[in-house]
Amino acid sequence: MARDAEQAEKAGEAGEARKAVKKARRFDPGAVVTGLFFLAVAGVFLAGALSDDPVAGPEILGPVLLAGLGLVGIVRVLTRSRRH
Repeated sequence: MARDAEQAEKAGEAGEARKAVKKARRFDPGAVVTGLFFLAVAGVFLAGALSDDPVAGPEILGPVLLAGLGLVGIVRVLTRSRRH
């Protein structure tokens, strides 16, 4: 029985530690913007591959990719103070 009590106590401590870790996490809008951007880029390439016709040519995709990466960078910089 002492063993069961020790295991229950350890489980309780582990649960409290997990709760403390969960409370420490904050919402990171930069991660959301980055994820959505890369999902959109992947969707464009997937649509082009499935249709055998490019959805957009390199003269359009290049600037859109650079603008999107710039937007991601701006969001990351603006939200940096909230992350630290």
